[in-house]
Amino acid sequence: MPNVSNTNREPTIQIYNTMTRSKERFVPQTPGKVTMYVCGPTVYDLIHIGNARPLIFFDVVRRYLSVFYNVTYVVNFTDVDDKLIRRAEQTGRTVPELAEQNIADFMKDTEALKVSPATLHPRVTESMAEIISFIAELVERGLAYESGGDVYFRTSEFPEYGKLSHQNLEELQYGIRIGIDERKENPQDFVLWKAAKPGEIYWPSPWGEGRPGWHIECSAMARKYLGETIDIHGGGMDLVFPHHECEIAQTESLTGKPFAVYWMHNAFLNFNNEKMSKSIGNVVNARELAKRYKPEAIRMLMLSTHYRNPLNFSEDGLIQAQNGIDRVVNCRNNLKHLLKNVPAEAAGENRTESGGGSAPSPALDGIMEMFHAKMSDDFNTPDAITAVFELVSAANGLMAGTASDIAVLRRIDGMFKQMDEILGILPDETEELLDEEIDRLIAERTEARKAKNFARADEIRDLLAAQGILLEDTPQGIRWRRK
Repeated sequence: MPNVSNTNREPTIQIYNTMTRSKERFVPQTPGKVTMYVCGPTVYDLIHIGNARPLIFFDVVRRYLSVFYNVTYVVNFTDVDDKLIRRAEQTGRTVPELAEQNIADFMKDTEALKVSPATLHPRVTESMAEIISFIAELVERGLAYESGGDVYFRTSEFPEYGKLSHQNLEELQYGIRIGIDERKENPQDFVLWKAAKPGEIYWPSPWGEGRPGWHIECSAMARKYLGETIDIHGGGMDLVFPHHECEIAQTESLTGKPFAVYWMHNAFLNFNNEKMSKSIGNVVNARELAKRYKPEAIRMLMLSTHYRNPLNFSEDGLIQAQNGIDRVVNCRNNLKHLLKNVPAEAAGENRTESGGGSAPSPALDGIMEMFHAKMSDDFNTPDAITAVFELVSAANGLMAGTASDIAVLRRIDGMFKQMDEILGILPDETEELLDEEIDRLIAERTEARKAKNFARADEIRDLLAAQGILLEDTPQGIRWRRK
């Protein structure tokens, strides 16, 4: 997580609140602490790039808030569901076996996308006691009712139902995840507990054997781990209704408190200008994509569009994103090479940023201020990335000069690190290390050039190029970079 010491002061963060449809100043309920809940996957399959957008975006939100606050970040796993039951039947596995495999795959695939693990990853099956207790409280207060082994929430008991999606009760679509059921008092009532069908996985409850409905799961887990009111609740815009609307109704009718202070939702993702659909056959899972493109390029493309705008995900966009990353990496490699190889006396090693030499550059101050201003303005990642490229231009200009202040160059290197701790769009520095064989070849090429054996030197250059290593001869010596 980012280091608090890298930033001098807490910015005024503005968040677009879906509830109010306006930007609001972010003020956590408890000074210095933030609670954050983002709806996680139903683990019946590998995650696709549509799932990856909220995972990457809210990872960046969490990273940025962690610069200033102690963040408790919860992303749940729905590990029992109709889809899981059907997939388990199709594959001859049990629901727990299927869920366990897909959770392991989720952790592996999100790590590959440089998504940091949440503080907590609660599972529905591990929160069953809290879910049943939550439903029992609703029934006891007359906010829910049992009918034919199922339990439903009475939407008529929550007059504000529809306030997040800004629809009134008459306008809301009928049926939530299941069709209209005559056992319901009202078509808008939604299920809290489902009676088990023959052969299905089940848990005992006061209403018979069954399993929870989708919406009650998140309400119970959020209350269990974050309390009755959380600071930020996030997810894709497809969750506004019915999922988050139902969470609000069942939670606030019970507690009498706001379920979340700020609601954040990312827009849809299209693939090559088409909505992803299994019927079309254009659903791309994140694992297959990560085999063809670097995770930094995937993150860069995801963050190059503001989260509240639709994102068109394309292979051309991935190539452009990778080109942009290469530009930053090349600049940073040049910077590190210069810091490593320029003699101290030539680079102004004895000067400091605070006195005796050059003062901190106002231009660099402005770039850092721009970065924080954009991130603080509803997490405007496209413009924050622009600040990264402004730093590239500034660094290249300084390195092109006849003399460079090493203190300023070190500061620039630190700025790159600070920005990337939040965005996660640059390769890990360990990935740029040469192995012993390449080290040996570079040393051999140097000796060949000294001996004027240019044929061998060129041969080694070509051999390294075939391995994705490009060499550059500079006044300070040989530097390298990966293609």
